[in-house]
Amino acid sequence: MSQGYIHSVESFGAVDGPGVRFIIFLAGCPLRCKFCHNPDTWDIKKGTLQSAEELISSALSCRSYWGAEGGITVSGGEPLVQIDFLIELFELAKKHGVNTCIDTAGAPFTKEGPWLEKFKRLMELTDLLLMDIKHINNEEHVSLTGKGNGNIIEMFRYLDEINKPIWIRHVLVPGISDNDAYLKQTGEFIKTLHNVQRVEILPYHTLGVAKYQSMGLDYPLKDVQSPTAERIENARKLLGCADYEGWKKAVL
Repeated sequence: MSQGYIHSVESFGAVDGPGVRFIIFLAGCPLRCKFCHNPDTWDIKKGTLQSAEELISSALSCRSYWGAEGGITVSGGEPLVQIDFLIELFELAKKHGVNTCIDTAGAPFTKEGPWLEKFKRLMELTDLLLMDIKHINNEEHVSLTGKGNGNIIEMFRYLDEINKPIWIRHVLVPGISDNDAYLKQTGEFIKTLHNVQRVEILPYHTLGVAKYQSMGLDYPLKDVQSPTAERIENARKLLGCADYEGWKKAVL
């Protein structure tokens, strides 16, 4: 039984998938998003080693709170960095009939080498993915996260091909992603996908500033304010999440 590098767990999460979720935050992430509020998850070796059995045991102790829709969500960091451990964890979860969800930005995705075969196995064990669209424009994505989005777009296409349900999340950052042209482009991309169950706008916030200060890191967006209610509503309309179910039926 292998071990994974775990940043932390949350026993009662209500916004990371359907129902009440037991959330496991894995350590390690290849992206350096300027708005990241968990820089303490970047370094995989700063996580605590735990076995899949230990985590499933902890999760099952909270099962009475989940209701019919709840289960386990694995977040990060970037969960796909530890894909072998994630497969092992979800194999155990499925033995107990647990609903499984992954919160990912898709940065490790590739169709090259043996990684895709591992991902195919992981998808057999996964009920839902929460997928981030950091930025639809590749150059802006590089500026925002340190890496391009080509393989991430490819992951969206692949999940659509296998009809794996996803929720899409988009962080609205004034001056970066809060741009009508980019929002319209993002909305058009979402319309090409047939596996999207929900689209959510996540307004940018500065709640992670204290962590940067405690770690001796400069916070790159310290002068950026949160988006206004009007801009949030504008983004919701352009991405189709103001009335997503009706919008989805209209375009699919």
